[in-house]
Amino acid sequence: MKLGPYWVALVVSLLCGGLYFAGLATPSIDELLPYRRSAIADGQWWRLVTGNLLHTNHWHLLMNLAGLWVVLFLHHFHYHLKGLSALFFVLCLLEGIGLYLSYPQLLGYVGLSGMLHGLFAYGAVQDIVRKLRSGYLLLVGVIIKVGYEQLYGASSDVTAMIGARVATEAHLVGLLCGLICALVMFIKLKMSPSKISA
Repeated sequence: MKLGPYWVALVVSLLCGGLYFAGLATPSIDELLPYRRSAIADGQWWRLVTGNLLHTNHWHLLMNLAGLWVVLFLHHFHYHLKGLSALFFVLCLLEGIGLYLSYPQLLGYVGLSGMLHGLFAYGAVQDIVRKLRSGYLLLVGVIIKVGYEQLYGASSDVTAMIGARVATEAHLVGLLCGLICALVMFIKLKMSPSKISA
């Protein structure tokens, strides 16, 4: 079992947890880092990435971090430390850019869930590329989930638990970003078949 992916999960967990508790102690952190459309328009581009790392409450934090560990447990064999670190950053950045360009009505957003949908989709496609049939089930499953959310919204229980509206737009953007990254990697692998992991 590769340890690289779990080091990424550990670092992200510590970073998100540290930012959450730092925000409780110093509320200005929660003003400086979240995705805020108006602030991004004023040139605070870092928020495109850092908004993914903040959370509304401890339940939101725990749910997202649990999701990260589960996703990496499912697909750890596809990743090494450097590649997964780069993928994580790219997915966070694309998430922010995608929300900014596609949803002008979304004024604010925090959380890893959008990026997690992208990482899950990316891993499912890597399964398919490596001829693992489970990849098809996982990919169809996440597409159905996100499609359902676009039509009917998220669970009211989850909304109540995290104390905020679930940004289902972020899940759709994340899914599409994960598929785009998987397509780019697929093309790269076709051009350089010796490199088979992220």
